[in-house]
Amino acid sequence: MTLNTTRRSFLASAAAAGGLLAIGVTPKGALAKAGGNALNPFVTVSSDGTVTAILKHFEKGQGTATGLSTLIAEEMNMSLDAIEFEFAPSNPDVYNNLAFGPFQGTGGSTAIANSYMQYRMAGAAAREMLITAAARRWNADPADLTLLDGVISGAGKEGMIGEFVAEAATLDVPSEPTLKDPSAFRVIGDASVHRKDQDAKINGTAVYAMDIQLENQMVVVIKRSPRMGGTVASFDAVGAQSVKGFIQALALPNGAGVAIYADKTWAAFQAREAVEVEWDFSSAESRSSEDIKRELFAALDDTSEFDASSEAELSDTLAAIEGAEKVVEETFYFPLLAHAPMEPLGATIEPLADGSVVIHDGAQFPTNDHSVLSSILELPMEKVKVNTILAGGSFGRRATPTADYQVEIALAFAMTDRTRPVKLVWSREDDITAGYYRPAFAHKVRVGLDSDGKIVGWDHRIAGQSIFKGTFFESVIVHDGIDHSSVEGAADTPYAIPGMHFGLTDNKPATTLLWWRSVGHSHTAYVMESMMDIAAKAAGKDAVAFRLEYLAGDTPDQQRKAAVLERAAEKAGWGKAADGRSQGVAVHKSFGSFVAEVAEISRDEDGAIKIEKITAAVDCGLAINPDVIKAQIEGGIGYGIGHAMRNEITLTEGAADQVNFPDYEPLRIHDIAAIETHIIPSAEAPTGIGEPGTPPAGPALANAIAADGPRITSLPMINEGVEFV
Repeated sequence: MTLNTTRRSFLASAAAAGGLLAIGVTPKGALAKAGGNALNPFVTVSSDGTVTAILKHFEKGQGTATGLSTLIAEEMNMSLDAIEFEFAPSNPDVYNNLAFGPFQGTGGSTAIANSYMQYRMAGAAAREMLITAAARRWNADPADLTLLDGVISGAGKEGMIGEFVAEAATLDVPSEPTLKDPSAFRVIGDASVHRKDQDAKINGTAVYAMDIQLENQMVVVIKRSPRMGGTVASFDAVGAQSVKGFIQALALPNGAGVAIYADKTWAAFQAREAVEVEWDFSSAESRSSEDIKRELFAALDDTSEFDASSEAELSDTLAAIEGAEKVVEETFYFPLLAHAPMEPLGATIEPLADGSVVIHDGAQFPTNDHSVLSSILELPMEKVKVNTILAGGSFGRRATPTADYQVEIALAFAMTDRTRPVKLVWSREDDITAGYYRPAFAHKVRVGLDSDGKIVGWDHRIAGQSIFKGTFFESVIVHDGIDHSSVEGAADTPYAIPGMHFGLTDNKPATTLLWWRSVGHSHTAYVMESMMDIAAKAAGKDAVAFRLEYLAGDTPDQQRKAAVLERAAEKAGWGKAADGRSQGVAVHKSFGSFVAEVAEISRDEDGAIKIEKITAAVDCGLAINPDVIKAQIEGGIGYGIGHAMRNEITLTEGAADQVNFPDYEPLRIHDIAAIETHIIPSAEAPTGIGEPGTPPAGPALANAIAADGPRITSLPMINEGVEFV
């Protein structure tokens, strides 16, 4: 169940009834109670003793529901099984993502990292308030009482926490609740606890956006331009009138497509096939993928548009390379990529009797839903409610700066009489051809080495399409014209390499661009780790030892990156692969976390490659849920390797050629024989884990292939003649 009331009415009504204790912290970190300003309720306790974690980050499979609930359970001395969870209502003033500013959303592997202290403090405050209430009733010293598994005991008495909720709700919230010492953690770090959402997902009771079925609802699908930027010139829906269940077809007011309404999903799809549209392509994309690739490579040979280096001057770098004993050079290309989550996009708008509406959505950015519906439907914000539900994956796709599918459903609902619910459904083909892709990028790197095999200069040119320019995140991510996401993982590498210079050139976007799992790290890690391997080979040095030379400093980043590299190499038996097998290594920092991976491969009699094992080591700070961390590393590895192996989106005159899984094939279970993950114990604050497993995966595989085979510098690998078992 999701909270659909406003923050104030929810707290006020509950507190007045004396049946609920709801506490939290303000965005500035000061604890408050019901009736206070900017209250952010992260935990509730009902009169029957039920404890519920109110989650400001939604669950799309990454384990947020488990992680945030764990923090509450830990500080309240309860088992994780005893904690319920609900998704927070839309209220960016109090449920904001601390990494995003005044905006409510999930992404960038920030959920646990920016909520760690908030949720621990909320749980600790709840514990102290309940104990204080019991102490007052029993005329006891709070220091003599303990809360354990929902029971307060001490001073010769005991009672369930629900008995003290009404009194606790009248107390001032402690400004500095005492947090548990990590040595006393019972739930945090316990690898045996299971996910909070697993039972519902296994038994089929979990509800996703596509599962919403409301009485008297209409289903709407959109016939979109096959080329990005195309608009509707005219359409003919006569053929759709013979489809049973067809209701109407209307052009979207923004010209982006034709909305086809029907009673059922299949009828809507059939009717859409029968609707004929004449498109205006005068402002549409007309380039092919090869055109874009040529433009990117041409940009690499020209003077970079932006200087993305913080230290070395280009002239000094070029001079160092010119005077080097040996120079190695490579160019790399990375194609457009679709996100392709298992659940395609969709949402439902439900009108209520009081004139308000509810949008049922796997809302990665609730603020998008709220503001779009308020604007398009011309409703005050308090008349729009966002019911956030589970999403079957995203990898960034549900979090668009343009709020694309929320705009579609808002416009589709606005064009009706607003008396019936409207459900927007995307097909798999819609999802893959809609044009919201990881942008194409090209890199050119020249590295100079001296007679001792040490790097003396690194000239790195990058050309691609900016994701963040023109979005509401531009002021945060783009500085001096440089979109940091285009160079992250390279220009800010922890490697202490002398003479590193980075240049960036923006290219005209071919499609609507979007962050994709690990964003810029998805291509920069591949280049950095491939070039480190190439340089190590040129220097005649072991690939692991060579990397450690440039991580020998005393900065925390270097030490932590070196530690995961050493652990992965040790656990993989680096350099000890069996006959007929080869190994490749990659290590990368992203989203505050450090991941090293060793890929071990074999070849059959025809030369086809089998991925025998991926050994990973990860340092993501304090491990809240080790089982979730391992699952995320495994998923990130599969996502990164699967796309490096065989995925790309190509364009012909601006239209995507791939339409479904047969020609945009996801990773198969047989593609990787085994994955082994080792978590580095850490007392550091937790950092991101949803994305960091992806960046090193592709280059680890590429380096294993190059150990006794070709160097793959253009993806996907199958286009370069690599075959997989």
